[in-house]
Amino acid sequence: MTKKTTKSGKSESNTAKIVAVGASVAALAATAYFFLGPDGKKHQKHAKAWAIKMKGEIVEKLEMVREISQPVYNEIVDSVAAEYAKTMKGDHAEVRQLANDLKKHWKTISHGAQSKS
Repeated sequence: MTKKTTKSGKSESNTAKIVAVGASVAALAATAYFFLGPDGKKHQKHAKAWAIKMKGEIVEKLEMVREISQPVYNEIVDSVAAEYAKTMKGDHAEVRQLANDLKKHWKTISHGAQSKS
């Protein structure tokens, strides 16, 4: 199996691995900040199984993306939140709130991903 090499001499498979690790770190940072940050105690008390599952789906989609930027991150969060809003009964406001909270933490997430990759 041959690896394609970019102009900088790095193989594409290494770049893909770095991006996947960065996405995982970013998602982990977002989750950690959500549960351990300034409002962490409140978030822990109100955490529900659907919220954890929703975040997991966001992580999975982030891992599939080659390059993560704020618009890409926001689009993924919005698409997963829209799916959950359709299936949830009466918790649309909670889904929107979780999506907004996750999007607010983009800077923290992006800095965490940059320092790890």
